[in-house]
Amino acid sequence: MQLEEAQQQFIANWGAFGSHWGINRTMAQIHALLLISPDPLNQDDIMVKLNISRGNVNMNIRDLIDWGLVNRILIPGERKEFFSAEKDIWKVATQIVKERKKRELDPMLRLLDQLEDVEGDKSDKHIKQFTETVGSIRRFGLQADKMLDGLVKAEENWFLGNLMKMFR
Repeated sequence: MQLEEAQQQFIANWGAFGSHWGINRTMAQIHALLLISPDPLNQDDIMVKLNISRGNVNMNIRDLIDWGLVNRILIPGERKEFFSAEKDIWKVATQIVKERKKRELDPMLRLLDQLEDVEGDKSDKHIKQFTETVGSIRRFGLQADKMLDGLVKAEENWFLGNLMKMFR
């Protein structure tokens, strides 16, 4: 397979994978392009390589920066903004975990905290079932939160070493 074909296949598939970790296809494709680019790219470069509009590039670059996956790069003598993706995949993965936790798990846990405190007769079977279910989901969510915090704080070598021990 030639490099150009391999790059296009990577970008297309990374774009499809993006929907599994909470971002849209175009945002993931821009991320993929920046991941495999040895040099920072400007918006025009991205528009041409991915055949997308300036507005689409601009909006998705801002989102990638908000996610902490892409950085603005200042190149002396250039008037255009350039962008580069974090190349360390461990850092990319932990950043995605942090963002998903912040956007999905944390709000869910706040909601479950509120829902668990239902007023009424605690012996009523409907209230009892509701609070037990919500409490169970909340406890599971708190365990997931602790696990994700551990993953984010862990060093790559420690995590991979412990993961390999589990499979032995």
